Amino acid sequence: MRVFAASFAMALFTMLSGCASAPRGVAADVDQLLAEIGENYGYFGEQSINWDTVRRRYAARADSVHNKADQVALFEVVLDELHDAHAHLGTNTKHSYRLVPSGADLWAELDGARAIVTQVRPGSAAARAGLRAGQEVVAIGGVPVARAIVERLRTSSSDPAAQAWALRSLLAGRHDERRRLRVVTAEGPRDIDLAAPEVPSGDGMLEQRKLAGGVGYLRIHNSLGDDALVPAFDAALAALADCRALVLDLRDTPSGGNSAVAEALLGRFVREPLPYQKHELPGVGWQGRSRVWVQYVLPRGPFTYEKPLAVLVDHWTGSMGEGMAIGVDAMRRGVVVGTPMAGLKGAITSSTLSQSGIRFAIPVERLFHVDGTPRHRWLPPERVDLVGHDGPGEDAILSRALELLAAPSH
Repeated sequence: MRVFAASFAMALFTMLSGCASAPRGVAADVDQLLAEIGENYGYFGEQSINWDTVRRRYAARADSVHNKADQVALFEVVLDELHDAHAHLGTNTKHSYRLVPSGADLWAELDGARAIVTQVRPGSAAARAGLRAGQEVVAIGGVPVARAIVERLRTSSSDPAAQAWALRSLLAGRHDERRRLRVVTAEGPRDIDLAAPEVPSGDGMLEQRKLAGGVGYLRIHNSLGDDALVPAFDAALAALADCRALVLDLRDTPSGGNSAVAEALLGRFVREPLPYQKHELPGVGWQGRSRVWVQYVLPRGPFTYEKPLAVLVDHWTGSMGEGMAIGVDAMRRGVVVGTPMAGLKGAITSSTLSQSGIRFAIPVERLFHVDGTPRHRWLPPERVDLVGHDGPGEDAILSRALELLAAPSH
């Protein structure tokens, strides 16, 4: 197996329809999937999951598979037991849940028993429907939120992380169903019927422009896995080289990417090798000890951009985007501004099920800020609360970054 730092959404999703005959080798594939997760998943240590119990629960389920769609659904529910948005199949059916964050346009957190919207993706179906940060979701598909979460988890788990995973999966919805939400607004309860998220993305791999006050702006459009981004980034940086400060916007990187591309971009901001991320591969050393190392960024390019730098992040900053953000902070090369990020765990390993040929990926390497904070729990030093500041045309995160770059210390 090969380890990738890419986000789960970089997988190629193939829509499958039901077939008349049951696929062969389902039991062998289920056994392989359960075994490889049990042997390689890197985050059992922080989750209350008894994988032996899970294996017993699903080992005999192959008999219930009658077609290709059933097969994919079975593999999906096995992965769902991890409650991990970075674990995924390389295929889906029309009835599969959308991936989070790449297929989502709403982000919500649980405040006790209340589901509070904390961010709505600009330009999305949810934004056009009038959903805003601060509103409470009280029902999903006509089902009260607490009960919907239990049904999504298939258990009454008290694990807050698992409950949050279920909530955001429900808000993203299934590919073949409209999303029906009951939301409490300032005017009272409101029923909202939502189509697919229709998540917007900019044209091309990146955009560049000059903002007022001599500040350069560079936004990456979900292309951290594309080698062609590196020369495009170099050209954009050269065009903005005379700016007194730079904003690097990572809020459209939900699909992550790979470390080679990310390190190449970060290399334009340092004059010497600097540590940016800590890795841990559990159980591969002597007597099952972990293997731990720190990854460095090396200087690269015809010049180093050494002027003030602000990096923008939000819940759609995923995987390798998160790695770039913690790297900038670890290298003390700039200030990171925004909301908590996607919180995707680790670097994923991709493997292929021997009978069906279906690929799956799970987090294997554990990733940390160099100060030891797990990457999925790290928070930007300059936090921005979007409640009351996420209306059409507003960009509270960018505004805060520009305030910081205008301060005398910059």
